[in-house]
Amino acid sequence: MSVFPRPFLALLGVALLPAATVAQSVNTPTPAPRVVQWTNLDSQKDKVMGLSTQRTYDELLKGRIPTPVIVAVIDAGVDTTHEDLKRVLWKNPGEIPGNGLDDDKNGYVDDVRGWNFLGNGKGENIDVELYEETRLLVKLKPLYEGKKREALPAAKRAEFDLYQKVKKEYAAKLKDENEQYMQLAPLAGQLAGINEQLKQALGVAKVDTAILRRPPGADTNPQLLALTSQLYENLKSSGLPDMDAVVEQVKTATVETKKHLDYSLNPKFNPRALIGDDVDNVQDHSYGNPDITGPDALHGTHVAGIIAADRDNALGVQGVAGPLVRIMGVRAVPNGDEYDKDVANAIRYAVDNGASIINMSFGKYYSPQRAAVEAAIRYAEVKGVLLVHAAGNESKNIDVHTHYPAPVPLKGTAYANFLTIGASGSTNDAQLTANFSNFGQKVDVFAPGVGIYSTMPGSKYGNESGTSMAAPAVAGMAAVLKSYFPQLTAADLKRIIRESAMPQHTSVPKPDDKKTVDFTTLSSTGGVANLYRAVQLAAQQTAPKASAGGAAGGR
Repeated sequence: MSVFPRPFLALLGVALLPAATVAQSVNTPTPAPRVVQWTNLDSQKDKVMGLSTQRTYDELLKGRIPTPVIVAVIDAGVDTTHEDLKRVLWKNPGEIPGNGLDDDKNGYVDDVRGWNFLGNGKGENIDVELYEETRLLVKLKPLYEGKKREALPAAKRAEFDLYQKVKKEYAAKLKDENEQYMQLAPLAGQLAGINEQLKQALGVAKVDTAILRRPPGADTNPQLLALTSQLYENLKSSGLPDMDAVVEQVKTATVETKKHLDYSLNPKFNPRALIGDDVDNVQDHSYGNPDITGPDALHGTHVAGIIAADRDNALGVQGVAGPLVRIMGVRAVPNGDEYDKDVANAIRYAVDNGASIINMSFGKYYSPQRAAVEAAIRYAEVKGVLLVHAAGNESKNIDVHTHYPAPVPLKGTAYANFLTIGASGSTNDAQLTANFSNFGQKVDVFAPGVGIYSTMPGSKYGNESGTSMAAPAVAGMAAVLKSYFPQLTAADLKRIIRESAMPQHTSVPKPDDKKTVDFTTLSSTGGVANLYRAVQLAAQQTAPKASAGGAAGGR
């Protein structure tokens, strides 16, 4: 999948404005002192729709003793050398680094920090993969192209129908990506020029939201004032801090879109040959390598920082969880669409190696090996492991358009260990729902996912938006609960996070058709995740019960 949404596409109209009235800025992430992260703020004290993380540590967790918890991040890769992550990375206690042996006999050689299911034994790694629509097109076209449905055996008609659906959606995706690339390719340069002109016109080094809200001298220039007002609203809704970030985001999106056109939508591209496994054999797990960073670790590094960036080193950012929470990296998500086989193996690896919580900031709309993934989720359920999944960034109702891994199995009872998370914004107004977020009754809660500042490769920091950022916020919450209340089961964690969510009867635009609705209708709880309330609830439910004689905890 495309792991990032494109909220900055709302800024496309800026390119059409008179160049003489505009300016630029670049989100080149750089090392930074610790900054205030809105994710950690409190809706009452700070008037920001964060998780109330800091208030929770200050008021509720003082004096409580945490216990170790492992959170697996199934993603594209994690920068193991990042200054804000290196102290919080899981280390396999049974493995001796670099000796070429499977010391702990778990089936994986030198898996010191985790495992990479997107590489081979030579240390080579996959970066870009096909979309699932492309893979299905390649598989089904030779079987059904030119065929008539009525001429096929009844047993083949469902697959024929799938081919017709995939063929149509592949064509639509190809058209959409081409159109986006044609828009994006010239836009970065145009925005950069506008940005530079604005810097000169306003006499500033960076055009950020503070400058755009009250631009110096703009009150005497109506054209400039109109432009800065538009840019301010666009930046606010996108969650990006300044025009530099917009330019960098557009550059990144241009490169990503070109990759999709050249590779993810190219039926002749076969990256899986690098691994050399039988991709249809879901029982096979003996492939990969120990490189959990891979060729593009931006997404996974950002996710890992949201969960558990070092809270005690006075650098960069603070993760939701700490101080004894550790991040296990499991690489299974390429640029493009992940294989179900890799997802199933990644879940099982995390469970078997001690993870209590698994973050899954990825997804797609076809799942050919769904049974294997469902079996892995059930395996995690039996082992008491909570899975936290991003709802997706396509503004879709996932009650209608299933987003995989699906929160509900094809058969049997609902999962007791699976949470689906939508993305919310920082203000309790029309922007409370991220305009890109998927929604529906299969979404459990919403959590901060717009303009989230976190770790980036190379000991850098920067903002990203997506349900990919909302899921780790909740995974971090679950890790806090498990660390301070270790008796809680995966089912307990799910229930407490749902019951403690804060319902908001705020009028918001529905992400798909933009009609105004009550925020509470967009998920099954109608709420925004809140750590403060979750810890209060966990404390109440784990408090020793009074004995018949009245003494707490019995004799």
